[in-house]
Amino acid sequence: MNWTAPMRILVLLALLALLPGTPGAAASDMRTDAPASAGPVIKRGLVVLVEFPDVPHDDNKELVRTRFTGHLGRYVGSMSYGRVALSIDVTPKLYRLPEPVSRYRISPRNLEVDKSRIHKLIDDALDAAGKDVDLSRYDFIALMLGAKVSEYGMVGLCGYPGMLGWSTEDAFRTTSGREVRGGVAIFTSQAHLGTLFHDVAHILGGVKGGKRMVPCLYDHDLQAKPGPMRETFLGAIINMGYWDPMSCHFHKRELPPPGISSWTKLRLGWLDPAKVRVIPPGQTAEVVLGPLEDGGSETLAIRIPVDESTYYLVENRQPLGFDQFLPGSGVLIMRADDRVAECRFGRSPVKLMDANPAIPRLEGAAFDVGAKAVFQDTRNNITIRILEKVGNSYRIVVARGQ
Repeated sequence: MNWTAPMRILVLLALLALLPGTPGAAASDMRTDAPASAGPVIKRGLVVLVEFPDVPHDDNKELVRTRFTGHLGRYVGSMSYGRVALSIDVTPKLYRLPEPVSRYRISPRNLEVDKSRIHKLIDDALDAAGKDVDLSRYDFIALMLGAKVSEYGMVGLCGYPGMLGWSTEDAFRTTSGREVRGGVAIFTSQAHLGTLFHDVAHILGGVKGGKRMVPCLYDHDLQAKPGPMRETFLGAIINMGYWDPMSCHFHKRELPPPGISSWTKLRLGWLDPAKVRVIPPGQTAEVVLGPLEDGGSETLAIRIPVDESTYYLVENRQPLGFDQFLPGSGVLIMRADDRVAECRFGRSPVKLMDANPAIPRLEGAAFDVGAKAVFQDTRNNITIRILEKVGNSYRIVVARGQ
């Protein structure tokens, strides 16, 4: 079936309505590990509606509001276990840019993007909106373009921290001095919910020590190779496959995105460290590992340090909530290296260990009871063994030598 943008949005609306915690559902339906007495951290966002003088635009503010306040807000609330809530304003009017879309158009390949065009787009849009709105009140700003990806060049991106760098932890400023506290993302009208989250997450993660806390998890060098863009992009998801929207954006275009990995949750500060079991060298431990989607589980991830910057993360992904949109289920084992900032030159800050390399794009990466029950790192004397599955949880033994 050839899914048009309106059809995809209707399907997304129907599927999101079936998930717990959707706007209109009872608050008790949301899985959360946040203390009952503590309210969520509110992140304020402004969506600036932008149009080009030469591109016809259907002004549908309510649909934009639903996508950000409803869809994206629901997703962030679920992924953060209720720790973070979005408060989104949408500009009451469209801001028409002074030049045609061709003046702002960019390459679909990250490494080939003309950064001056992104800066011009942000400057022109925020200078117009800043006459009516105090931009400094918001934690992030999203420019929603009245253009398709074929007209603008890219479906979504993060201007800062992203295409325009992330070397400073100060607020982002336009050339005219307007201040944006968190950062700025840019989306075309066809952006998927997974794309909205992917680029807003760069901003929510912020910058620390000159590094983005939440980088893209696909390989930028492979994404820049010539060829049809979708096929080229799929060839770049070599680190986390379809198991995290920071890698894939989505698994199926007509479905919501899968949930995020424990690595991304930790980088965002959404996973309580008390729910991460640490297994130091020289110890053997048996752990009951609950599903990552169930914030009420006692243990949501296992951390196995290798050295001061390298470690394994183990998580349990089950078809619950947004994780029903994953390519599979089971136990994921990731090797992380905090010295690596971005996915360039064949390196990645986190990478899945693949339980079944015969299945392309890491779709068979999950370990499980039976033939894929054991992972070994003989060099570091680490063995991870899945003993059994009990309900949606796993009994796992981690054995470590000195």
